[in-house]
Amino acid sequence: MTSNSRSELPEVGFYYPNPMWMNGDWVKNLVLFFDGIALLVPDYMQDRLEHFDPAIVTGLRDQGLLHVIKPEEAVDKPATENLASVLTDIIVSGALDLLAKDTTKFHELSRSRLGYYGDEQLADMIFEELKKRGLARDSEDGMSIPMHPLVRSLILTLLSQILRPYGTTKKISLNPVTDRPQFVSALAEMLSLPTAPSHGQIVSFDLNAVGVDLGAVPIDEILSFRRDYVELFSEYRRSIRLFAYELSRMSAEEREFAFEDRQAKLDEMASALKRTSRKAWKRPASFALGFTGAGWTLASGDPLGAVLAGAGAILGLEGSEKVDVGAFSYLFSARERYA
Repeated sequence: MTSNSRSELPEVGFYYPNPMWMNGDWVKNLVLFFDGIALLVPDYMQDRLEHFDPAIVTGLRDQGLLHVIKPEEAVDKPATENLASVLTDIIVSGALDLLAKDTTKFHELSRSRLGYYGDEQLADMIFEELKKRGLARDSEDGMSIPMHPLVRSLILTLLSQILRPYGTTKKISLNPVTDRPQFVSALAEMLSLPTAPSHGQIVSFDLNAVGVDLGAVPIDEILSFRRDYVELFSEYRRSIRLFAYELSRMSAEEREFAFEDRQAKLDEMASALKRTSRKAWKRPASFALGFTGAGWTLASGDPLGAVLAGAGAILGLEGSEKVDVGAFSYLFSARERYA
């Protein structure tokens, strides 16, 4: 089992922005890189996990690789305060105002994930501010709140950062992961207004093809393969974190010169992973891994800073000196063009 060198806790991929992954193929590859998968699932949705993807959920459960986090417990008073603090800044900035003109169908967000179990008054304040702007509506079932999908994704992206310390109570290290990089791009575009709060320096690099199409491979075969090669995949993941850490401590000028050489090293490791996977499965490469993070300075103006740097700030990770990447996401994508 791999572990975080500082915390010595198993490193678990903390999936967002939905309670469940969108594609089982992504999860089959994802579990090769991490010591497990964590999901943020409200109480009233707990029984849907096996129905959604029974083979993979059962396989992960049997191996102790599935961690289900209940927002009714995790989104406590401090977490709700943090969420309200960041959201208030974003709402006041006007970054969400244009969404009110959007006719997009609203999606449901559980009351528990908005913080009603942690601090009902604060959660209700957030809801009323969103409702006043036409971005949320009254609950229809008493358990969830209809909300603009991009605002919902913003809240769940923030929670993926805010709840990271909660992992220690479960004796795991939570690492935010998503198979929907397009949401990160959409949030960046939405929050790119000059008035949006931002104090982060964004570190982001392209996805590398590192996995293969595992859609038709049974989960038990993948878990067997994982036992033999998990360290190889985990070393690549650790190298990505180290790469981002080093880049976050550099000036823009230094980063420009260092990037090509450091990216080349990751490319070499990715090629080795790809060869190992292809040899085992005889399938084309289709699964890619990238990284978006933030190193904090007193500078501002980065488009994703309101999410990543904002989340980092509430976790006490900002300062006058450049520091380790604290708010980050591993980005996973399945791309058919890799062959």
